[in-house]
Amino acid sequence: MSILENRKAFHDYFIEERLEAGLVLQGWEVKAIRAGRAQLKEAYVVVRGDAIFLIGAHISPLTSASTHVHADPTRTRKLLLHAEEIQKLVGKTVRSGYTMVPINLHYLKGRIKLEIGLARGKKQHDKREAEKNREWEREQQRLLRTRTKG
Repeated sequence: MSILENRKAFHDYFIEERLEAGLVLQGWEVKAIRAGRAQLKEAYVVVRGDAIFLIGAHISPLTSASTHVHADPTRTRKLLLHAEEIQKLVGKTVRSGYTMVPINLHYLKGRIKLEIGLARGKKQHDKREAEKNREWEREQQRLLRTRTKG
């Protein structure tokens, strides 16, 4: 069950491969995500040493959260992956020029998971072409609806 999607990632990148990672979260973050107070629009994924981190994801704390915790909405969060998956991602991002972007947050067996995409950046003309195709698909659907009504 999806919690939220990063639609901007699909606009800015060609997603070529997807991986699922666990997140190291604090209690207040889990409550806030379950309440729908998370955002991935400005977030990105980086490799530091032998670990992978999510940077820039914004999770707004709830007002009813614990008073003794000083919440940092944009703190760096560690991602949990197997060592082989990390090595594969490091190899592709360093050698092949790919980047890693967060695609969506979702539940899996009660746990919050993050889907990461191995992506190549789109050029401006690619974005325009994708927009034209989307518009044409909408126009086709509209024409089919009017034709079946009449």
